[in-house]
This record gives sequence, C-alpha cells and structure tokens, in this order.
Amino acid sequence: MGSAPSADFFQPLKADDPAVVGGYRLAAVLGAGGMGKVYLSYTPGGRPIAIKVIRPEFGEDPEFRRRFQQEVRSAERVQGLYTAPVIDSDTEGAQPWLATAYVPGPSLAHAVARHGALPVRSVLLLTVGVAEALHVIHGAGIVHRDLKPANVLLAGDGPRVIDFGIARAADSTALTSTGVSVGTPAFMAPEQASAGTVTPATDVFALGQIAAFSAIGASVFGDGPSHAVLYRIVHEDPDLSALPEELRPVVTRCLSRDPADRPTLTEVIELCNAASETPLRQGEDWLPRAVAGSLTERLQLPAPAPTPPPQPHPPTAASAPAPTPTEVSPQSPPVVPAAPGYTPTGPAAAAPTQTAPAQGAPGAVPPGYPTPPPYAQPSYPQPQPQPSRPQYSHPQYTQPSYAPGHGTPPPFHPQGFAPGPTAPARPKRTALIVVGAVAAAVIGLAVIGSLLPDGSAKGGGDKASGGGSTSSGGAQKQPDPQPVSYQGIEVPQNHQLMFADNPPRPAEEPTGAGVLYGHADLFYYRDTLFGDEKFGTTNGKIVLLNNSEKGSLETCRAVTRFTEKIGLDQLTDGSQVCVLSKAGHIALATYRGKSGGKKDETGFITVDVTVWRNAEAAAKD
Repeated sequence: MGSAPSADFFQPLKADDPAVVGGYRLAAVLGAGGMGKVYLSYTPGGRPIAIKVIRPEFGEDPEFRRRFQQEVRSAERVQGLYTAPVIDSDTEGAQPWLATAYVPGPSLAHAVARHGALPVRSVLLLTVGVAEALHVIHGAGIVHRDLKPANVLLAGDGPRVIDFGIARAADSTALTSTGVSVGTPAFMAPEQASAGTVTPATDVFALGQIAAFSAIGASVFGDGPSHAVLYRIVHEDPDLSALPEELRPVVTRCLSRDPADRPTLTEVIELCNAASETPLRQGEDWLPRAVAGSLTERLQLPAPAPTPPPQPHPPTAASAPAPTPTEVSPQSPPVVPAAPGYTPTGPAAAAPTQTAPAQGAPGAVPPGYPTPPPYAQPSYPQPQPQPSRPQYSHPQYTQPSYAPGHGTPPPFHPQGFAPGPTAPARPKRTALIVVGAVAAAVIGLAVIGSLLPDGSAKGGGDKASGGGSTSSGGAQKQPDPQPVSYQGIEVPQNHQLMFADNPPRPAEEPTGAGVLYGHADLFYYRDTLFGDEKFGTTNGKIVLLNNSEKGSLETCRAVTRFTEKIGLDQLTDGSQVCVLSKAGHIALATYRGKSGGKKDETGFITVDVTVWRNAEAAAKD
C-alpha cells in the first residue's frame, strides 16, 4: 500500500453526513455498524477522536435512550491502558453520540482478513492485553457482551478494546422492530446463545474465541447461518485442530461450556505467561511487520474541515456559531459550513469589504488555515426578532411586556452590535390583516359548531356510520398492546430483569453498586449479611395482588396499592405482582418459588412474566 491515506479507513463525508456533531467538526468517516456511524474529528487542542453517532431508530426509542445514558456513564469510569476511553458524549440530544480516543490501528478482524493469522507471540500479547482490558471493564461493573475481533483494535503498543457495554443499550425491542442485529453469533458464549444469561465469564469465553481466531484465522465454531453457528456453540465442541500447541491450555479452558470451569482473567494472564518462552512485554515489535505497516498509514490523518469565514453582520437564528465541544447549548442550531472558495457576487460584491478580525478574536481564522477571501458587507434590513424570545433586551432601554395577541415587541439588538438600517414598518398592516382573518375564521367555526349536533361538534360519529369513541384531542384511541409471556425465568440473587428485553434476561446491575441502586424493572435482592430478601423495582412501582384479584392488564392499571419492593416472605407459589415501569411497560410477574441461597451458595427465584410493552406513556423524570 502507498503512503497516502487509504480509502479503506478514511472515507469522505457524504451529503447525508453531518458537518458538526456536538461542536466537533467532522473530518472523515471511519466506519458504520448496526448501532450507528463512526466519524473522525479533533479536539480543540488537535487530538484525533472517534465519534459514534447513534442511528435515528435507536434515538427515537426512550428505553434505548435510558439504557444508553446509563451505559455511557459506566463507560466513562473505565480508564484502562488497553481501552479507548470515553472523551465526551451527548445522550439527550436529537441524535445521541459519544466520543472516544482515536486508535490509529486496524481492527483484529481487518488485520486477519488482510494479512492472515498472527504468530503465537503476537496472539499471547493480544490475549493478555485484552484480558487486562476486561479486568478494568468488569471492575467498573460492566460486561462487554459483544467482544469480537471487530471490537479489538491493534495499536502500536498493544490492543485496545472498544464498545464495552454499549451493546446492552441496543438489546431492546427496537432491534426486533427494525431488524437490526447487534452482536456476532460466532463469538457468543453458550449461556448467552441459549438463555441470554450474561456474566463476566461470558466475556472470558469470547476472549478464548478471539485468541483462537487470531491464531487460526477463522472461527473455531465455523461459518454459516447464525442459527447453525449458535447450535454448534451450545451443543458441539470447538474445532481446535489447527491451533498451535502453546495456545491450547488457555484457549481450551476459556472455551469451557460451563461458565464455572472457565479461568479468571488473572489466570488467563498466568497461562499466557507460562506458554511464552520469554517474558511478555508489549512493545513496538508485538505485531508482524505487515500489520505494523498499516498503523503508519492510519497516522496520516485527513485535515479537519476549515472553519467557515466570520459573519460580519449580527448573528441571527440562522447564523449563530456552533457550540464548542462539551458546551451545553441546547438553543444553538448547528452551523452550515460555507462552500470553500466562496466569493460574494451581485450587490454584496460592490459593498465595502470587511476587515479580518485580529488573531485570537472571535471568528478569527485558526493558525495553519488559509485566510478566506474578502467578504463584502451586505446591506440588508435589520431582521425582525422572533416573538417567542422576549427575554432579550437592548442595553439602553427596558423591554416592555406584551399581552399575547397584542402586537409584536420592538426590535432588540444583542449587546455589542449596533443596530443596522431598518426596513419601513410595512409588515404591521399585513400582521393586522392576518390576525383579523384568523379571528374571523375562529368565530365562524364556533358559530357553525354550535349549530351542529353534539356528536358532530365533538368530533364523534354516530354508531350507524361506524364512528367510534375518540379522545379529547380527537385522535382514535390506541388499541392495547398484545401480551408476551415468558415461562420459568430464573433470576439469580442480586440480578435484574428489563421488560424491553426480548426475552427478559437476568443480568447484574452494571453500576456495580447492587440492583437496589440501579434502574431495574424487576430485581431479586438478597443481603448475605442479614439474610434480607427483596423482590421489587427501581424503575417504577409494583403491587402485590390479593387472592381475589385476577392478574390482567386491566387489573394492573386499576390497582393503586403501590410500593417499590416486597419481602420474599410475603410471596408464595402463584403470588402475582403487577409491575408498572417508567418506560411505559406493564408486566404481571407470577412467583414460582426459590432455590438455593444457603450460606455462601447463590440462590435464585423462578418467575413467569407476561409483558404488555408500551402500554402506558413513558414517565418523565
């Protein structure tokens, strides 16, 4: 490959790509996946970063937004040597995004596809680096869930694990509704593929697969349709016939079907050191020469897009500058960059030219960028203010208050700008005519409505014509969602269920502080010191139904004896509990008993769950 940046990993921005995200000006496209698109950008100090912009389908799902915010906060605590740390994020904007440090190296998947399998020493260094990364990630209470070759980047001083924990945010109903697949079946653990159970041992199984993949150049469970690969993972042994002998001890133990038989991450590192003839030390020579050469190409980054020339006239709603990175500016619209080499024509070209601002002044061109051509001062009338922003005032007079519908406030000028020439006050007559026409139309409709029958005036049709009942807003009442039932879910102690999952899968609380402090739709908590056991929710409210109450959607909507947790001693086999989550899901959980839990033994409860997803409007915090 040549020295110029390769089109394989620096794609130019297209028409549908944003120019600016969160104040960061984008320079190139790094890639795209099931959850979104990744762009190259730079911090104000010039450091390259990777910005992942989440797909609009996910951003429109309130359950995804809640989970994404939770996962990003957890990921911000991960600061390991073998991870790409989270630099910045916006989980509440129109299109969520997060920024991480840019890693100038190919993914393991890309390197193996282009250069083939790695030598044994490189595989051992890769394995200990990823194991150390997982140790830091698990220490923050996060299970990666989607550890695969595409999420391991090869840097000059060792591997980097990316996208840790973010897959959990997408593991919701939005996936099934849009057909988007997040996660690679070939690198799932047996318990993840069969029952959806995810623990730190799940990542250890994926680590064993990654080590084997890098040494062999292919998956040890073969290729083919997803269901066929998943079947082999659950029921068959991996094909390790081509695996070098030095790697067999660590890979074989990591790929144990029983999670309890897999090694800890500390044991993985010890096994790798035992398999190496020399001490394992990360350095510039840890990768084959062909792979290391591709790192140099990725250091030749494309230049960021130049800052558009300064605007000489006062900023308006259409020309306000974009917020700087990390600046919270919800009312500032994004800047549309000017076309390169733009020269004013027409009346603007004949106007006096604008003197360029001094170095360091607002709007000045940063060092290293070409000076933009002279920009002519256009002579336009001063724009009228928006009526919805009466809070702005001229520094020389007090803004008077206006009653709604009684005219428009006088023009204002942001401090630091002199008022420009104003246009003749001709719009007033037009505004009065429009207001009068609207008022006449409203009065006319009211008179007509008073003459119609009651049913017609309210927007309802008679039964003979097929008209149905409507809400106060005139919209047709939405039908109730169809229930989805799951039988025999085993929830281990200190685990939680999320109703957006399909099926709901027991998982540890990712904050690492215990499910009582998380956002569980339903949790089972057992205090090992005092033996206190609770069954409850931290994301809504629950009601324990009486024997005379029949569990149904109507019953769960009607009951009002709300609480957040119930002692396990209050439940017997067949007890039913209504759960109303803040995300708008309603569930009926039927308790089926408890097993284990003696002394240090991990106990679990069994529940049947029926879920009506999106049965109510999501609650706002």
